[in-house]
Amino acid sequence: MRYNRRFQRRKFCRFCVDKIDFIDYKDVKTLRNFVTDRGKMLAGRMTGNCAKHQRELTRAIKRARNIALLPFIEK
Repeated sequence: MRYNRRFQRRKFCRFCVDKIDFIDYKDVKTLRNFVTDRGKMLAGRMTGNCAKHQRELTRAIKRARNIALLPFIEK
């Protein structure tokens, strides 16, 4: 029985709400919100992004890493 369960606010896709159709890999300030302090990408379950924007976000983070705008890992 799940009596101790609290109400959790529904997560929403930030990119759908702001009507952003393209996630730019050069926008490091935005991309840092979706990467942990260790350099790992956050899952869509954690961020609340829809599947379409999560795929675009992943692609943008990987591109930013390859041209050294974001680190692969942080020590």
